[in-house]
Amino acid sequence: MASSTASNPLETKSALNRKNPLLDKWSVEQAADLYGIKNWGAGYFDISPSGDVMVNPQGKPGHPSTSLREIVDGLRERGWDMPVLLRFEDILASRLRLINESFAKAISDYGYKGKFRGVYPIKVNQQQQVVEEVTTFGKQFHHGLEAGSKAELLTAMSYLDDPEALLICNGYKDAEFINLALSARRLGIQCVIVIETMVELPLIIERSKALGIEPIIGVRLKLSSSGSGHWKSSGGDRSAFGLSTHQIIQAIDELRRADMLHCLRLMHYHLGSQVPNIRDVRNSVVEAARTYAGLVKEGAPMGFLDLGGGLAVDYDGSATNFASSCNYTIGEYARDLVEVVMTILDEDGLEHPTLITESGRATVAYYSVLIFNVLDVSRFAPSSKLPDLPDDAHDYSKHIHHASKSLTRKNMQEVFHDTLYYRDEIRELFKYGKVGIRERGVVEGIFWTTTQRIAEMLKDEKYVPDEFEGLNVAIADTYHSNLSVFQSLPDIWAIDQLFPVMPIHRLNEAPTRQAQIADITCDCDGKIDRFIDLQDVKSTLTLHELEDDKDYYLGTFLVGAYQETLGDLHNLLGDTHVASVRVDEDGKFEIRSEIEGDSIADVLEYVEYDPKEVASRFRRRAEKAVRDDKISSRERKQIMEIYLRNLNGYTYYQS
Repeated sequence: MASSTASNPLETKSALNRKNPLLDKWSVEQAADLYGIKNWGAGYFDISPSGDVMVNPQGKPGHPSTSLREIVDGLRERGWDMPVLLRFEDILASRLRLINESFAKAISDYGYKGKFRGVYPIKVNQQQQVVEEVTTFGKQFHHGLEAGSKAELLTAMSYLDDPEALLICNGYKDAEFINLALSARRLGIQCVIVIETMVELPLIIERSKALGIEPIIGVRLKLSSSGSGHWKSSGGDRSAFGLSTHQIIQAIDELRRADMLHCLRLMHYHLGSQVPNIRDVRNSVVEAARTYAGLVKEGAPMGFLDLGGGLAVDYDGSATNFASSCNYTIGEYARDLVEVVMTILDEDGLEHPTLITESGRATVAYYSVLIFNVLDVSRFAPSSKLPDLPDDAHDYSKHIHHASKSLTRKNMQEVFHDTLYYRDEIRELFKYGKVGIRERGVVEGIFWTTTQRIAEMLKDEKYVPDEFEGLNVAIADTYHSNLSVFQSLPDIWAIDQLFPVMPIHRLNEAPTRQAQIADITCDCDGKIDRFIDLQDVKSTLTLHELEDDKDYYLGTFLVGAYQETLGDLHNLLGDTHVASVRVDEDGKFEIRSEIEGDSIADVLEYVEYDPKEVASRFRRRAEKAVRDDKISSRERKQIMEIYLRNLNGYTYYQS
């Protein structure tokens, strides 16, 4: 093949000229910049001078912090294997405090005459420990709960022990749901039944009269505007939830006919789970406040304006209106809500309502960190030395070997074209039996070694040709890791959600490998190949070389919202271990509670196997092998010990 003519690099697309970390003395400050921890960490996470990720549960400078690596080492000493989900109680308390104090300050600064009452939507993280801690820590702020199903309502009725806190009932409701909510009212709980569809209203009226319990009723407004981000369909005319203004007027008329208009106390709307743009937040509040004012003018006493969820988490640290970020702070969010509601209601001379938000994601996202270990690494170019060709190699194989040996900075584009061409030709010859598997393997090795060398040269180039865009992804290592994306990080594969991922130790050493992360499921979607970056989404993560006989731990951060409950049993990989951690004034950690992850027997039961029957069937098979003289009795004993140990063991790889 004739050599191609290289194009002028000056005519090609400009690329970021990233420095090679090996050329400069590495520092933990560079590590902080590389992984963006100071941007997305919100003060809760940082890096120590010794290169460990530190957690500061108060999120404020000067408060005690401790090393995630030390926590992991402590758990390993207690006999725990990875992966493990760490929950930090004090982070949850800090988030509740921040949300409530931000609204308290906004109310004070603007002279708002109403109150603020936050509620936590149980669906965001239904784990018992989470709900218990929210109701315990939140009691000082009268922080309530939101339930969207009968199971969540039963939980809330059991755990919410504060007559000043609110229990908001959203979601579709049958007669039993309404009976439960009315029973909560009888017990003195401020339980609000929010009408999602018009068919619920007659049922609420009928059940309240039958039980003789006066309800607190709310209506959910279907906003005409929608937000942005992954959950923008929560708003807008085509939203599956809520009432149009026409239906709200119908509801008012029906309540008036039933002599129950005085029970209508709350208006609710929901823009989305993660609203990245503050302008969308403001626009929605304007529409909601106008509607609220209209309800008061219609004769409803009202008193509560539930502004729903949407308070976003800055997962990538960019502080932009990108789907995985937000261009506002909690303080700005609170000020905007208070200001808009106050301005609109003051225009009509109406009383300021109690403001409610259902900020679940912002409450619990920072609370949990998933830690897992890397098991092995696969590389496309395992050696920098060109492999030798067999003596009877095909001419094309000799050509690719010669082209690779001639590689320089000046001809790298030409060499890339040639090696790519000859690699593909050898693949075709292999299909027709013209070259053997060993020769094909050697040629593949030459191609990837050449590609690796070109990628190294490109690091120092000011301009990079378009055809080399994404070359680092093509040669990236695969770090096989001890986790299931489907079980622990389902939003990564379901909606392309971004979470911060980084090593939790060795950050005082320069990472030199570009990598993607593969889990231990037998599924091509079981991977992490999109990573946060201030400028864009990265396709690789910079990681360290593995060290012989030493564990390498990675952490995925901000995973406290939705991930635990949405996770599934793909390949029968179950729940991970969970440890609840508290950090004392001296920076020492205390394991407050431990929840063992699923055993293989546990997950078999989930999919309708009886573990005893499974073991019994295998025992009979082993016994038959003894009778057939395939194994000895001693071997049978050893096989059964291995089988039963694994049946009752962790579903993930163990040390």
